[in-house]
Amino acid sequence: MTWDQQNPYQHNPYPQGYNGYDYGPYNGQQQYAQQPYPDYTYTPAPDQTAPLPLVEPEPEPEPAFEPESQPTAATATATAVPTAPGTEQADVKESTPKPSRDRYFDTLRAVALIRVVTYHTFGWAWCGMVFPSMGIMFGLAGTLMAKSLERPALKVVKSRLRRLLPPFWFWGFFVVLAMLIHDWMPGWQIVYWVVPLGDPPGNAWGEQAWEILWYLRTYLWFVLLSPALLWIFRKAPIPVLLGSLAPILVLNFVWSGPDNRFGSALWDLSTYLFCWILGFAHRDGVLQRMKPALVVVGSLAAVGYGGWYAFSHQADFGTYDLDENPLAQAFWSAGFVMLLMWAKAYFKIDFAWLTRFRKLDRTVTIFNARAVTIYLWHEIALVLAVPLIDQMWNVPAFEKWLPLESQWFMFGVGWILIAVFIVACGWVEDVAAKKKPKLVP
Repeated sequence: MTWDQQNPYQHNPYPQGYNGYDYGPYNGQQQYAQQPYPDYTYTPAPDQTAPLPLVEPEPEPEPAFEPESQPTAATATATAVPTAPGTEQADVKESTPKPSRDRYFDTLRAVALIRVVTYHTFGWAWCGMVFPSMGIMFGLAGTLMAKSLERPALKVVKSRLRRLLPPFWFWGFFVVLAMLIHDWMPGWQIVYWVVPLGDPPGNAWGEQAWEILWYLRTYLWFVLLSPALLWIFRKAPIPVLLGSLAPILVLNFVWSGPDNRFGSALWDLSTYLFCWILGFAHRDGVLQRMKPALVVVGSLAAVGYGGWYAFSHQADFGTYDLDENPLAQAFWSAGFVMLLMWAKAYFKIDFAWLTRFRKLDRTVTIFNARAVTIYLWHEIALVLAVPLIDQMWNVPAFEKWLPLESQWFMFGVGWILIAVFIVACGWVEDVAAKKKPKLVP
């Protein structure tokens, strides 16, 4: 779906006809025959005295917002080397390095989140063209989903719901409570605050907080549809990938869909369907097998059409902002994300150099581990930044030395509050993932 152009104080509706709401497990070692040494007794080291569990727990699937991890050469080597006679399995397991994360995808997601906060602070129309964050995030999520569906589909879907819904419920408790205090009385539609298959209702007072939920709603529908979508895609990869742009063309030129929550979801799914399927194509190696010239020409053609449609229809939408124009958003994101994913597959980009810059690498890690928290709470952080800055005007030193009237200052205060929310609320993501809660991952 698209993002409504807004500043931190005002929400602009979608165009006519689009009623969107803004917002390895361890495999063991090779077994060797018992050596015929007499009176051999193995004495474990002090750190090996704890008994091993009878059954190792099944590894958790990747979080909804986190990119895939890939084994490094060191991991493969450590796994392939057989153990010496008498070596305990636990000893080998402890010395085996964990699979390294794909820092290229991690970095894309971190930049996408920064771009989202930037857009919601300044409302710059060109932000979506420089970096189409939502298309990129749907593309990465599609790649993860294809990887996860190597396991039983029902188990994968339940895992995704478990990871997504508890942070949403925790955040929604405060938003709903605040709206109730401000004279909001919900009807039966409040069920969408439990499972956001449709846009959750709310009043104007809390609109800036809940309007971002379109992304979670669209992501949830993609998760539910992915087992069928992946099955269809693998029957005819290229035709399905190209055909995934057809729904947005139909909605834009033939039939605008129903004027209700279903219609809103239909527009969002159609806008980002290509990006999601593109994630499947990356995971299955389809992009890597395509001819480079064909990919580059096709991507540039999609970007060119999306850009042309955005600028040539400014009179219809009041701006060239892609977030106001679903068709332009769909084609611009399709071409942009395809180039990023094809380059990743073709040139084997992994951003491994990022680990040499510890602070930067640490920042990227935190952004990925707390992506849901950052996304849900960033608008509230920007809202709270306004009264906080208002109070700073009452302090003479602040008024004299700080640029209190600057949007950049508000941007900085917003990120400070986002950091506070990461520490105060991010642990819910750990609980949802069945991990030990941490203030900072």
